[in-house]
Amino acid sequence: MSKDSQVRSVSLRQAFSDELGRREIERRTREDAERAQQEADNSRAMALYDTLAAEGDFLREKGLILDHTRYAVTLDHENFRLRVYFEDDKASVTSADKRNTASLSAAPRKQDTVDSVEAAVEVLAQYLADESF
Repeated sequence: MSKDSQVRSVSLRQAFSDELGRREIERRTREDAERAQQEADNSRAMALYDTLAAEGDFLREKGLILDHTRYAVTLDHENFRLRVYFEDDKASVTSADKRNTASLSAAPRKQDTVDSVEAAVEVLAQYLADESF
């Protein structure tokens, strides 16, 4: 069989079908990777929540209310809010002041990025100490 007959044996229908299949595989791979990342981020948030919840007496003593949503853990106080948000294997830790805001939202004052649940606990402790009850 010559090269000309091999080239002619490829059809537009088959090439189109192959391309759709390739794109579907790529889409599924992206979605699976995104889902795995989201599950890992949420798992880390829940690990932080569990770590903090284990210290309920300390939280009550400091007037802190522990809460969580998907990917985030929040420590609320009447004067400030500490929040850790997990995304793409990183955690963004913020401290926000509630004393000088007209609305219920707290304006972020400090922010740090960490790589682990343990590091998030350390930064939360630093921000909590900065509030100097």
